[in-house]
Amino acid sequence: MVVYIDLIFLANLFIDAVLLMVTAWMRKIRPVWWRLMTSAGIGAMYVVMMFVPELSFLFTFLIKLALSVIMLLVAFGFGSMQKYLRTMGAFYMINFVAAGGILGMHYFLQNTGELFNGIWYTASGGMSFELKIAFWFILCAFGGVMLFFRIVQSSKQRTERMSGFLGQVQVWIGQDHIECTGLLDTGNQLYDPLTRTPVMVMEAALWESHLPASWLRKCSEGNADQLVMELGDESFSWQDRVRLVPYRGINRNHSFMLALKPDRVEVVMNGVHFVHHRVLIGLDGGTLSAEGKYRAIIHPDVTAQEEGSADTNQKQDAHFGEHFTESG
Repeated sequence: MVVYIDLIFLANLFIDAVLLMVTAWMRKIRPVWWRLMTSAGIGAMYVVMMFVPELSFLFTFLIKLALSVIMLLVAFGFGSMQKYLRTMGAFYMINFVAAGGILGMHYFLQNTGELFNGIWYTASGGMSFELKIAFWFILCAFGGVMLFFRIVQSSKQRTERMSGFLGQVQVWIGQDHIECTGLLDTGNQLYDPLTRTPVMVMEAALWESHLPASWLRKCSEGNADQLVMELGDESFSWQDRVRLVPYRGINRNHSFMLALKPDRVEVVMNGVHFVHHRVLIGLDGGTLSAEGKYRAIIHPDVTAQEEGSADTNQKQDAHFGEHFTESG
């Protein structure tokens, strides 16, 4: 059997470098590139030592643990014990994810014959597995697993950041009320230009059972101004609550939004209960969140202190991009 030590060293250098970079990304550390490559070089040299029979004593649990400690110290330094242990935990978790992902992809792509050819039984009745994975398969699978892991982690972190700015919204009109999850967005600076009433935006589909049948379609087409002119053609118990609010969207085009005047709006966010009586509910004909995480855009004025409602010192703010802006 011919062993190409240079390929083994370069492959492990690449793998260790990627593992360390993903660890740094996960722990939000900006590593010095030469320290990271030096650490990866230490890990790659350790693998090369496997082919030196005289150094077989190095391949024990304690030596492997000590090597990982040295690699992390070289790459990221120490800082504090708590910080270092968290970095080590992230490093091992990423290693286990990479190893498990490669094995999972290997067995997923095997057919039945190949799988059972790699299984054999010992004289004592135990079961053993023979594992043969191609060199290039390991590199390709490793890259795919790390990319997938980063995508999943990015989505998880984005969801965690957003969750602090999500609240439960209840809108009351008479005895009817609509509930949904809303996102607090300080970029929403939409007001009724005449009364300076803040406008909170909700998906029109939430009001489907309360609106005339043709309204949802026309709201989605952006023809809200035509609906006001057609109010007399269809009976609608909330006609005196209908407003037409001009706004300017992200693309800076001027348009009109159909809005309703509720009796009150209640928002529960991070355990704080806000009640607002002076607010309009703008109806958006589309979908506010592609993932369905929220169906309303909470105006920042709704979570401002109102008499008997909540302490503004407990209010949290966010800006996830300007959804709607007052037309000027």
